[in-house]
Amino acid sequence: MLIRHAKEFANLFRKHKYERSPQGVYFPSAHITVSGLYSVRTNDGPWEDSPNLLPTEGLNTLLNNLIANTGVPLYLSLYKDNIAPAAGWTGGTGTNYVSTANEITSGSEGYTQATRVLWNAAAASSATKDNYASVAVFTIITGTTLPVWGVGLHKVSTKGDTTAFSLVSATQFNAVRTFVNTDEFDVKYRLAMTSS
Repeated sequence: MLIRHAKEFANLFRKHKYERSPQGVYFPSAHITVSGLYSVRTNDGPWEDSPNLLPTEGLNTLLNNLIANTGVPLYLSLYKDNIAPAAGWTGGTGTNYVSTANEITSGSEGYTQATRVLWNAAAASSATKDNYASVAVFTIITGTTLPVWGVGLHKVSTKGDTTAFSLVSATQFNAVRTFVNTDEFDVKYRLAMTSS
């Protein structure tokens, strides 16, 4: 769940819409707490709980292992319907991203790349992982104009793929972006983690 909603959590952090507590980090608008807990005992005695703090190095390690070290690269796509992402969106069956958001899959009315664009993220640093040093570029192709309302992040490169558990993140822009032929649309994505 953390990976699927990572961008939402990162946005809430940047806007300071969270609360720190001994139990972890609480996101009131999402009704979600992110936390960790050790449980210890001696000689089959009673268990005692001890909340943890993840240092930046630990957060970097988690980010690198969740993404880079899994051997599964991630890819960005564009969608054209005016719809906000929902927790129930999936990459596969049910309320899938491809049909619900109307993923742009055309090579003549969309973008020229044959597949979704690689999210080429650098190693995690300062508890964040991003592609800021290697921005994803979509080269627009259209006979008139192309409306784009949002971006998705996936584990599968094929445009329009509906493999189960492949949608990692999605966002809707504040307003439609309208492109003309040969426009270049740059996309950066940052995943951030924190610990209390």
